[in-house]
Amino acid sequence: MTNKKTFLCFVLCIVMTVSFALHPFCVELSGQYDAKSVILIEAQTGKVLYEDNADEPLPPASVTKIMTLLLICEALERGDIKLTDEVPVSENAASMGGSQVFLKVGEKMTVDEMLKSITVASANDCAVAMAEFIAGSEASFVSRMNERAEQLGMTNTCFENPTGLDDTTKKHLTSARDIAIMSRELMKHSVIFDYTTIWMDTIRNGQFGLTNTNKLIRFYDGANGLKTGSTAKAKFCISAAAKRDGMQLICVVMASSTSSARNECAKLLLDFGFANYGMVNYSPASLPPIAVKGAVMDEISVSHTGFSTLLGKSDTKKVTYEIDVPESLTAPIEKGQTVGSIKYILNGEVIGKSDITADCDAPRIGFFQMLTYMIKSFLFS
Repeated sequence: MTNKKTFLCFVLCIVMTVSFALHPFCVELSGQYDAKSVILIEAQTGKVLYEDNADEPLPPASVTKIMTLLLICEALERGDIKLTDEVPVSENAASMGGSQVFLKVGEKMTVDEMLKSITVASANDCAVAMAEFIAGSEASFVSRMNERAEQLGMTNTCFENPTGLDDTTKKHLTSARDIAIMSRELMKHSVIFDYTTIWMDTIRNGQFGLTNTNKLIRFYDGANGLKTGSTAKAKFCISAAAKRDGMQLICVVMASSTSSARNECAKLLLDFGFANYGMVNYSPASLPPIAVKGAVMDEISVSHTGFSTLLGKSDTKKVTYEIDVPESLTAPIEKGQTVGSIKYILNGEVIGKSDITADCDAPRIGFFQMLTYMIKSFLFS
């Protein structure tokens, strides 16, 4: 009996050790925050670093506006709208309650100021005005929001408006994971950081002041977005983004009891990410040229395509690499052709590879070109 107990204790210890190795962060963070649902991801890879109840559909309040902002940024990128366009204000837009900049019916405001008002002040009136400007009506815009959510694989999301106001909504819900997905997509549009990083600014020629609802922008090192939200139904939510040492994190917090609890939870998750992870980045770069036989030129310039990966903090400085290229190439070579590779190694294992490619064409030399080359070499040698 004693041997059985000893064996069971041994097995239990092994299970606990393996469990901690696989999920160390649950042990570190569990019970330390006030939120119903959270997730932390690294933006470049999309890797989940921590999650807790991340798939439960919950009311997101104004974090909804991340999708609104995404559709605005995509319209800008397509050229459908410009930052200098003047957006008219309808009676519907002007009637929005909650956070607003008190738009008047018939007033016009540029897309630039609308974006600033939505991201900094969470202006519901501006969100609806932009929805109508882009899609013709608020309802059509909401249809686009849901279509885009489906395209992005946001399986626990249903939008009923572009604002997040939920007094009359029945199924305006999303999950922490889905918010992280649309946040990551939004951050692919660099223009958004021109607005999400503003702490204080003005609109209407300096007549109306704006202060960012996201206090982390001022008080958290590296914070660069994205959006807060709060209603009685949703409680306090945030999609918080921060970047340090080349690593961009996104953390989503839903249903905290207070704004302070929400912010503390976001800081806890972001701190955890920065303390335990790091990015290894090898940017695309030129390499020494390679000799080419039988070509018009003697050598060809080459470069590698770059490599990035997310690793545990302690492993980021242990990565080595091996360059594999031939001493010479044989023409013809086409621009972009793979001529070698770089392997990236951690603890003896290959963790990634980048291609080495030709920067230009190296066509095979013709008979008359060869004859001319030989004559020149003979005359000037």
